This record gives sequence, C-alpha cells and structure tokens, in this order.
Amino acid sequence: MDHELDPDAPARDRILDAAEGLFARHGFDATPTSRIAERAGVPKGLVHYYFRRKPDLLEALVERLPHPVRGADVAVAGDALAGLRALAAALDRALDASSVLSHLLWREADTHPVVRDALLRRTGELEDAVHEVLAAGGGAPDRIRAAARLLAAAIGHRCALDRHGDDDRTDMEAELSFVAACL
Repeated sequence: MDHELDPDAPARDRILDAAEGLFARHGFDATPTSRIAERAGVPKGLVHYYFRRKPDLLEALVERLPHPVRGADVAVAGDALAGLRALAAALDRALDASSVLSHLLWREADTHPVVRDALLRRTGELEDAVHEVLAAGGGAPDRIRAAARLLAAAIGHRCALDRHGDDDRTDMEAELSFVAACL
C-alpha cells in the first residue's frame, strides 16, 4: 500500500497520495498529519494550508473515487444481459483503479459521516446505472426498479468481499443472467 510518490507531482497531490496510503495501512485516527507531511515530503504547515482539518483530507479522498459508470454509456438496446455485462466490466475497471482508496473509505464509513454519506450517494448512483441498463434492455417497467435495487446490492456486496479477498474476483454471470431473464 505504500507505493512511491511522484516527486514531481504537485504538493497537494503528494499529500493526498501519502494520506491515502497511510490511512489505508494504519487507519485515519492512528495517522498523524506530521506523518503525512513526512511521507509527502512537505512541511506539516503545508498539509494544513491545503486541508484545514484532518477530516478535510478524507473528504478530498472521497472526491478522488472514480466517477460512477453511467448506465446509458454501456446499455445495449434490447439486450439487458449484454448491458449488464458491460456495466460489470466497467465497474471492475473502476474498482481496480481505486482498490486502496475503496478499502480505506469503506473502513472509515462507520466513523466519519462525510465518508458514509459519499458512499451512500455512490450506492444510489450504482442503482441508477443498473436501472438505466435494464430499462434500455427492455422488460416490464414495474420490475425494473426492484431488479436494479437487487442487482446493485449484489454488486455492492461483491465489491465489499473483493476488498478483503485475494485477486480472484467473484464472477457475477449467474446473477446477471438471472436478473435479465426475470425481466
């Protein structure tokens, strides 16, 4: 989790990179800002210049999460299963790009409202993306919202498990096929 920081990156980015790695390894509460400054190679005062309070670092890290995939960008007209497969692949790429950050934020969600609120917003955005894919794929409109909630919960659960497992990602083909067939 402690990757090398880019010495040419702007100081604010180095601070966030250092905070991300240290929070993920030691936790938010156990990581002093002096350690973040040391890791980022900046004076401690610069950390407080960019981030007035330590929780402001968490808020900035939340903003670094990849923006959710829009269902409309991957939906396949008339083929819910193909759209769901494309959505799952796009979500996997986003998860791979932010695995340390995702792990950190899920761990801090219970104690930091800004993180919890951001993750709840992301869950709603995931549900909306699944809904867009299912709606484009066709099916009974009265079932689409319920199916979107169910599948979004399954995807969220899978992501939560992947944070604690090895590199073998759980295949969701059975769940995707089941939801598409039920519509």
